[in-house]
Amino acid sequence: MKKEYLYSPGPTTVPPEALSVMGAPMFHHRTARFQALFAEVVAGLKDVLQTANDVLVFAGSGTAAMEASVVNVCSPGDRIITVNGGKFGERWGQIGRAYGLDVDEITIEWGQAVTPAQIAGHLNDKVKAVYIQQCETSTAVVADVKAIAEVVAKTNAILVVDAISGLLCDELLTDAWGVDLVVGGSQKGLMVPPGLAFVSVSKKAWGLVEQAKLPRYYLDFKKAKKAVDKNDTPYTPAVSVIRGLRETLALVKAEGRDTMMANAARYAEAIRAGMTAIGLRIFAQSPSNAVTAVLMPEGADSGKFNKLLYERFGVTFAGGQDALKGKVFRIASMGYLNEFDVLTAVAAVEHTLKAMGIAFEPGAAVKAAQETLVR
Repeated sequence: MKKEYLYSPGPTTVPPEALSVMGAPMFHHRTARFQALFAEVVAGLKDVLQTANDVLVFAGSGTAAMEASVVNVCSPGDRIITVNGGKFGERWGQIGRAYGLDVDEITIEWGQAVTPAQIAGHLNDKVKAVYIQQCETSTAVVADVKAIAEVVAKTNAILVVDAISGLLCDELLTDAWGVDLVVGGSQKGLMVPPGLAFVSVSKKAWGLVEQAKLPRYYLDFKKAKKAVDKNDTPYTPAVSVIRGLRETLALVKAEGRDTMMANAARYAEAIRAGMTAIGLRIFAQSPSNAVTAVLMPEGADSGKFNKLLYERFGVTFAGGQDALKGKVFRIASMGYLNEFDVLTAVAAVEHTLKAMGIAFEPGAAVKAAQETLVR
């Protein structure tokens, strides 16, 4: 009998409280019942994001919210700044070019974080928006969003932050830091299945929405705003996922937003301590609390490692993408986890590496992780 353990940086394990309500009988969404549900969810998202700004919710993946954050604030030929330091920062540039924008792409070495000075060096009066990752999921790097926001706030440009994987793991104070658009998704720190994307929109960003001339229909902020003001959505919502999200937002509130982030930080630190105790190296120079990217030993392939990990122990990690394919495995520390889940993940690494013939002191990783958690 094989039990499964999910440690991918999305989708993550869904708590039973959410699973139970998502399996309940369906009801119609154009009703007062749905409006009450949706109002609760939007209020909960505002609390998680630490914002009084509008929060717009779409049925779709996080990439839908990324695209919405381009087409609703830009016009053909506008200049934007993007940061290519991984697969998801790269995506901002791809979306911008798809819509005919003038993309000023800052390319940084994978594993490094973009600096505020680098952003400042590309800012000028022509820049309409700056697009960055809070956590670059493919490399497990976290950016200094607060410092970058301070730089961008001195200009007419808006700051757009992809917080899809960093939310509830790495700190993000939307209003206090002056972040104009924050992009999120349902399937990571918020602990429900994929299917919901959302964006918070500042007053400064709304000014650009009024001027934007890029085409949009389904992802139109104005339509979503008109609907959300009535506790509704312009098109058919993902009702079951929204029901589950109400439950997980209640869990976050009960646990405490700060406690959730503190736990993610502890778990990530314990994972990193365990990996380094057996001679493995952490890839990110500025590591996120949401996910840890671990370099494989010389000559070993992470694809084979992950395959063996799942076949023997039912454990799922994520592999490397693009240039990192076969070179790293990634362990999430977000969402519905506790200390024993972390120790299970670390122990699974030891068992699998031993099965691959990698030499290290058995038990060293688990010991280091446990000592870190106790501290």
